Amino acid sequence: MNTEKQIKTQIAILGGGPAGYMAALRAAQLGATDTILIEEREIGGTCLNRGCIPTKALLRTSEAAYLITHRARELGINSSLAPIPFDFMASVARKDRVVKNLRMGLEQLLTSNMVHILKGRGQIQQPGIISVNSEGEKIKVAYEKLIIATGSESSTPAIPGVELPGVITSDQALDLEDIPHHLLIIGAGAIGLEFASLFVSLNTKVTVVEVQDSILPQEDREIASELLKILKRQGVKFRLSSKVKEIIEEKEQWLRVIIIDETGEENFIDAQKILLATGRKPKIIASELATLGVKICNGAIAVDEHMETNIRGVYAAGDVIGGKLLAHLAFAEGKIAVQNALGIKSKLNYDAVPSCIYTNPEMASVGLTEDEAKKRGFIPKVGRFDFRKNGRALCLGERDGLVKIITDKNSGTILGGQIIGPYASELILEVALATGLEIKAKELADMIHPHPTLGEAIMEACVDAVWDIYKKGENPFEKGFSP
Repeated sequence: MNTEKQIKTQIAILGGGPAGYMAALRAAQLGATDTILIEEREIGGTCLNRGCIPTKALLRTSEAAYLITHRARELGINSSLAPIPFDFMASVARKDRVVKNLRMGLEQLLTSNMVHILKGRGQIQQPGIISVNSEGEKIKVAYEKLIIATGSESSTPAIPGVELPGVITSDQALDLEDIPHHLLIIGAGAIGLEFASLFVSLNTKVTVVEVQDSILPQEDREIASELLKILKRQGVKFRLSSKVKEIIEEKEQWLRVIIIDETGEENFIDAQKILLATGRKPKIIASELATLGVKICNGAIAVDEHMETNIRGVYAAGDVIGGKLLAHLAFAEGKIAVQNALGIKSKLNYDAVPSCIYTNPEMASVGLTEDEAKKRGFIPKVGRFDFRKNGRALCLGERDGLVKIITDKNSGTILGGQIIGPYASELILEVALATGLEIKAKELADMIHPHPTLGEAIMEACVDAVWDIYKKGENPFEKGFSP
């Protein structure tokens, strides 16, 4: 027999993904009473269960495969098995273990911090009340402050044939039982390129179709162009400035993709699997938000710099507010939202938010690109350094890529940076710190970096950016500076 009860809380959080669970933890740390976290699926959201973590676990398999098949002989290892027999299901099982362990740890962390987790779909009934059907029990949650963190969902393109068997989303790609012979990916954004990098290392023929004339159109053009060249060398085929017109079912479980190129000419590509990687969109339930009167702008919840909506006491954070859909940005926004909800005025510096793409090699960026710096009125001074000149990179056998540092020519302040190369996702942290604290390039050029390390490439890029101090007759050794 169903029962109905009502519970009260200072803060209710709708959504248990990165923004939601981080907000819950920060609320508990700040002493909020009876924090309630409502999630209808698994705690951790898309990132932990169907995105960031499982893809990186599988990418570890592809990294190992790439080393064996492409670098073993160079490293003095005789790999006589060709092609290498991959047990993809073992890799998928390992991915599942990683996800399960992290999810269990997260749930324990939340409960140990006295966060009350309600598993079930939360429905906004009226201002101040959320109804939850949690494991057969009907619960009404009366809240003082609300944080909406319902995340995002896959954006399915309007292409005839997307419903056919063999056309998959990124969720389904993570649970494939066999490695496809030929994978066609629609979309050359971060998701599409990560899967391209993953499967090409597992001997899959990969073709990426993109309607734009470049990959990663939001990223620095020079760095994106470099990544394009590297992926092509690895065997990924690209059809840029091309639009998918239709998907047709072929014999023996293959699919035919009709493509229109920039000239208007039709071509076709046959593939065993087709991955839809056309991005994600905020997960909005407009009728429920209308109940509160929350404003929606361009398909996302509109918030101010304190993450508060147009309704006092109602906040939103993470993918649901649009912008860059990044888990670590959602973490930060969740913390900012709950701090403001509890009276601690806080806001984010969006120029210091790094973004990472886990291809092989990785690509990462933070702050302004060269073009963005010009648009903001800066005169950009750019410093570069190639990994082929870096000792550690050569020892690792990772010669591809470069570091690019963007500075303001007048002040020497670091405005941003882009990296393509080994462990770029780790290296970008130094540039993010410099960008956030508005450090001058000369400071990083002066700083002693351990040798040999990949991080020296950042130092050398900064040296390149401030090299003209010699021409001005300044003393470069004033603070121990040495090129």
